[in-house]
Amino acid sequence: MSVLERLDKIHLWHPFTQMKEWEEEEPLIIERGEGSYLIDIHGRRYLDGNSSLWVNLHGHRNKALDRALEEQLGKIAHSTLLGLGNVPSIELARMLVEIAPEGLRRVFYSDNGSTAVEIALKMSFQYWRQTEKRCRRKLFISFSGAYHGDTVGAMSVGDIDIFVGRYSPLLFRTLKAPYPYCYRCPLEMSYPYCGLACLHVLEDILRKEHSRVVACIIEPSVQGACGMIVSPPGFLKGVREITEKYGIPLIADEVATGFGRTGYMFACEEEGVVPDIMCLAKGITGGYLPLAVTLAKEEIYRAFLGRYDEFKALFHGHTYTGNPLACRVAIENLRIFKREKVLERLKPKIRLLSELLEGFRGLRYVGDVRYKGLMAGIELVEDRDTKKPFPPSKRVAYRVCMDARKKGLITRPLGDTIVIMPPLSIKKRELKRMIGILYELISGL
Repeated sequence: MSVLERLDKIHLWHPFTQMKEWEEEEPLIIERGEGSYLIDIHGRRYLDGNSSLWVNLHGHRNKALDRALEEQLGKIAHSTLLGLGNVPSIELARMLVEIAPEGLRRVFYSDNGSTAVEIALKMSFQYWRQTEKRCRRKLFISFSGAYHGDTVGAMSVGDIDIFVGRYSPLLFRTLKAPYPYCYRCPLEMSYPYCGLACLHVLEDILRKEHSRVVACIIEPSVQGACGMIVSPPGFLKGVREITEKYGIPLIADEVATGFGRTGYMFACEEEGVVPDIMCLAKGITGGYLPLAVTLAKEEIYRAFLGRYDEFKALFHGHTYTGNPLACRVAIENLRIFKREKVLERLKPKIRLLSELLEGFRGLRYVGDVRYKGLMAGIELVEDRDTKKPFPPSKRVAYRVCMDARKKGLITRPLGDTIVIMPPLSIKKRELKRMIGILYELISGL
């Protein structure tokens, strides 16, 4: 065991990791990256199959992003946005407003997806308190299987028990509507014959409770942490129509789906949906530095304007809010999208991935295959006919991912769903190799 491996086991506490197992296993420690590859301290190369937790877009050590970071370091690394401005944060805000769904004009910075969501919740809650007399709104609507982050507010609107169950005494009450996990329909119906019945449930909730509802929050098109659950066409648009009907703000959590992941710059674009608030993080800097954004409509922003002694300001902020280094890299990230026509060049890769994934459907232990853009999940089950899952103790998808490392691929499962989330810059041959490794291992179960 190397010194680094020993020190890691002595001192580090890894997120979402059972440390007892970590201490017993050989750790994989990454030293550097090149394009679609991660390279460990022993020089072994691995395809980065989950984009270093869904953030890397243009490959590791991208020259343009490296250069942008170096240039900004020559000016200033950080200055606060509390009572001051800085050049990169202003320029990035303008660029984000230009590409965001129409009407989202105000940019509030933070540093990760959870905080972007937390801000959206506080923003919408305070908005009603400052615009509606005798306001009694305190309920949020979220969806079954939702994941919006790990802060207390974000967990409250989440619905994955393993992540939030043990913290339930800390959380506030929310209303839950069914998300269309069509393979395991929460309403025990079948798509498309159901007619998107889950939307009827959402409308029933709002019909009864709309006067007490603050906002509805959704992961557009794809629920990531739940296992890459892809909603059917029309669902997102239906949610927007229903929330508009009852005057309820819609928060779009595009932390995972934003910046090209679904084949669109933002997932909301596919069905022409304009949310009232949109949360961005992960790919915003191309996987280089922590940065997040909560975008809001002007109407929401203006509800916070007033005299100092009215205390209407949004009392939320972070030390590294609008960090110049992160903002400068994010600016270059957006320039790469435009300069290199990233979304156009994604189309053949998306087609290739969908063709390759369809070949998994006949495998013995593959229950469902879900994909949208370059986001995909392969759900493994013990019995395809009954959709019976494997006992958690068998950790089938985890074992597949561990075996994939031996063949030069790093990815991470969600339960027994194997996640495929490569960098947008991945080459076709690398994509074929990635899927080939998984096919070999899953077909050999």
